Amino acid sequence: MKAMILAAGLGSRLMPLTGNMPKALVPVGGRPMLAHAVLRLKASGFSHIVINIHHLGQQIRDFLAANNDFGLRIDVSDESDYLLDTGGGIKRAASFLHDREPFLVYNVDIFSDINLKAFYCAHNASDTLATLLVSRRPSSRRLLFDAAGRLCGWRNRDTGAVKSFYPEFDPSEYTEYAFGGIHVVSPSVFGLMEEWTGKFSIIDFYLSAALGTAIRAFPADGIEIIDAGSHDTLRDAEKWLEKAAI
Repeated sequence: MKAMILAAGLGSRLMPLTGNMPKALVPVGGRPMLAHAVLRLKASGFSHIVINIHHLGQQIRDFLAANNDFGLRIDVSDESDYLLDTGGGIKRAASFLHDREPFLVYNVDIFSDINLKAFYCAHNASDTLATLLVSRRPSSRRLLFDAAGRLCGWRNRDTGAVKSFYPEFDPSEYTEYAFGGIHVVSPSVFGLMEEWTGKFSIIDFYLSAALGTAIRAFPADGIEIIDAGSHDTLRDAEKWLEKAAI
């Protein structure tokens, strides 16, 4: 199985820690975020991992080399010249991911006890372009799904901003979930990305693509999902790791 770890972010919310190291190498429970992500994927049966880099990316290359790529095939998608955001980063890595099999995308700062292999297999058993891990955890930004679990829109509950390509869209008619930062994507996605260039969000792409193809929720309300991208949530992740058995 193949996966991509999104590790190119600047980590602005974790300053000053990220002033001299990439966010992916910030330690959580005595181990860099990237190591946690790679080892979770390896334990779940993923043997080929693609990692994108930008800020202080050479440190990530050196870390992987020092650990012998954790005994896996690891390819690096280099965005040192220009940070491409989540969607642009996935498209940049197409040469590594364009295959007949789906690939799992994993934000490097996500900590969760989800069964990654079961999640991957659930996507394989569907006819879906992408399957998104979602939950009802607190978040101002929510994805909106219809009764069949298909993505239809997005909204920010703090600002009231709404995004959807559906005509006459009423967000109150849809079920809201917070995105968990993990998704499984079918390789046909790259054909739909041809007109998308440079820097773009994968969520914006999904919202556009949702009009013509199925992008579905994978609700996981009983699963822990922590986005360790800020100092407060970094501490939450450390506390959780102390008692988690994953």
